[in-house]
Amino acid sequence: MTRTVAVASQKGGVGKTTTVASLGVALSDLGDEVLLVDLDPQACLTFSLGVDPEDLTTSVHDVLAGSRRARDVVTATEDGVDLLPATIELARTEATLLTSGRREHTLDDALAELRGHYDWILLDCPPTLGILTVNALTAADDVIVPLQCETLAHRGLGQLVETVKDVMRTTNPRLRVSGILPTMFDGRTAHARAVLADVVERYEIPVLEPPVPRSVRFAEAPAIGRSVLATSPHLRGSDAYRQHAERMHAQLATA
Repeated sequence: MTRTVAVASQKGGVGKTTTVASLGVALSDLGDEVLLVDLDPQACLTFSLGVDPEDLTTSVHDVLAGSRRARDVVTATEDGVDLLPATIELARTEATLLTSGRREHTLDDALAELRGHYDWILLDCPPTLGILTVNALTAADDVIVPLQCETLAHRGLGQLVETVKDVMRTTNPRLRVSGILPTMFDGRTAHARAVLADVVERYEIPVLEPPVPRSVRFAEAPAIGRSVLATSPHLRGSDAYRQHAERMHAQLATA
């Protein structure tokens, strides 16, 4: 059974791409078949996994526009996960989707032929609540919300929660929020702990433990075109992502 997980936050720079890449590679290391889908026109996930978007002739844009099948665009990566890559053309996709009769279901429909070939499909959402993110939430079984524990980082969380509720009511009743994943976390600061406690009390969303500690290694890995699990396997943050992947792997095995 394929499990599809959207990693979403309307705020940029909170670790969505790092989370998708790291969880995907960690799940692959556990023996699972994993597909990552880059839904951000900035194509950071694509670049981070060693694929130059400027060298691509097809991307997830072509899949969503209906000119290519998803299986024909899937690309293998050195980290052992498969990738539906993005290019800057994805910026034009929103306009295309808005004229579609099944605009919220376009990604879900496109992924149908791949389900059954993978244990996990992880969706890297853009930092907006537009139609691309709604497509990801409509296609997903679960959503993980990375949260940088600073005051401004959680201001948009309420809007994301409302968007998730809207999707559950209208296009995807099976969707559920797995939890908030604290990223770039410094537990030594009272501020980080206070922000996290406030979010938990305000939104009643579970926190996924352990938090992912802050490290410059996360910023360095994309320049090498590999995940941080490959470039810094002994990093505390790498170990945190492995623990999350082990939990996910165990849950899928018992589903």
